[in-house]
Amino acid sequence: MKVVFLIAACASVLAVFLICVFLFANGLPAMGKIGPLKFLFGTEWRPTNDKFGILPMIVASIYVTAGAILIGVPIALFTSVFMARYCPKKIYKPLKSGIELMAGVPSIVYGYFGLVLLVPLIRQLFGGTGSSMLAACILLGIMILPTIIGVTVRSVPESYYEGSLALGATKERSIFFVMLPAAKSGILAGVVLGIGRAIGETMAVIMVAGNQPRMPKGLLQGV
Repeated sequence: MKVVFLIAACASVLAVFLICVFLFANGLPAMGKIGPLKFLFGTEWRPTNDKFGILPMIVASIYVTAGAILIGVPIALFTSVFMARYCPKKIYKPLKSGIELMAGVPSIVYGYFGLVLLVPLIRQLFGGTGSSMLAACILLGIMILPTIIGVTVRSVPESYYEGSLALGATKERSIFFVMLPAAKSGILAGVVLGIGRAIGETMAVIMVAGNQPRMPKGLLQGV
């Protein structure tokens, strides 16, 4: 069984390696023909006119990811604190199961949710088409919640919390000035994983962001 597990692990690594080889083997010749600078820093994407600048996609990805982090991280952090210190035992397990279930929902389902709920809501509140960078930021902020919440303050030893209370600190001070700083490495890891999911997301973003290859011009404009 040790050999079987080793083969399975190597197969996983090999699969990722082959995907990378395939992408570079097919992508580098095209980039070489266009020119790396024109490809990376070109602002026009018109394949029918032989214009392949991907800078608008890069900038939009960074903006949308930053917006998702600004929306998702505070909510995830407070949810983590609630589940660790304030959540009643009766609802802890259902709530934890629900959050774990969110992590397994396919991107296309999130995209459909954003398309039928977020986009019309933004259209009603702010005007325009509703398919915008704001819709993408909110949707991605929701999508990264389970990834960040998963790294909770429960990883901090209970003695930190009890020691703080014993020294006379209030419950809130013990949580926000003792436990959260102690959990900063775990929180940072969760944020990095959240950024990884946000910046790598495609289908959900395409469905709600407007799918327009142009430089970002505002939160309510398509990208």
